[in-house]
Amino acid sequence: MLIAITRQVSPGITHCELTHLQRQPINLQVAQRQHATYEATLASLGVQVHSLPADPNLPDSVFVEDAALVLDELAVITRPGVESRRNEVDAVASALHYWRSLEWIQPPGTLDGGDILQVERQVYVGLSSRSNKDAIRQLQKILKRFGYKVQGIPVAGCLHLKSAVTQLTQDTLLINPAWVDAGVFQGNRLIEVDPGEAYAANVLRVGETLLYQPVFPRTLERLQAAGFSLRLVDASELGKAEGALTCCSLIFSDK
Repeated sequence: MLIAITRQVSPGITHCELTHLQRQPINLQVAQRQHATYEATLASLGVQVHSLPADPNLPDSVFVEDAALVLDELAVITRPGVESRRNEVDAVASALHYWRSLEWIQPPGTLDGGDILQVERQVYVGLSSRSNKDAIRQLQKILKRFGYKVQGIPVAGCLHLKSAVTQLTQDTLLINPAWVDAGVFQGNRLIEVDPGEAYAANVLRVGETLLYQPVFPRTLERLQAAGFSLRLVDASELGKAEGALTCCSLIFSDK
């Protein structure tokens, strides 16, 4: 069985952290409805959804992916790169403790889960404004005993590594090569986003199902032409907070 940890949209989301986008009004009710549809979609796929309550004092806390990396063997609790987000991790850690043993990234390391892309036993970590080399060294030490390789990758022009590249299948990635060096992923099949849809590289893989946003129609056409069938889920309101589909859940096997 797959488990998903999610969190309700904070009433304070209009005060979210922004790095690359200009602030614009966020409709809380629309964001909540879209997030409820997202959770319902996960549940319809047989995922057991555990939704944590909203916290008005943590504007970005709906983006639970940034609080942890969950592997089969353990969960690593992150230390977000923005200080205002560091109190988000406690509730996520408490929830994950039921399923996994926990390790923690320590200062001066900073790490957002959105900067982590796991492809089998390879773990790529974006060197971004949110995640640093010290955290990568800590992650290498933690995961080495489980046989994972951890590699840092420079990211430019976007918030997180998963803004630039995500996984479609075991060996196929969706990528925006303007934001991350495609050469790092040699050995994988790469599908590039449409150049006019910079934020289109974020797809959420749930078992054999791919969730994707309808706001990227030209990239969607590319994916369909490549033989992929996608289930469309709109998270456009949370996109105004630099969020995406992968940001809003931590999905893992019940072991």
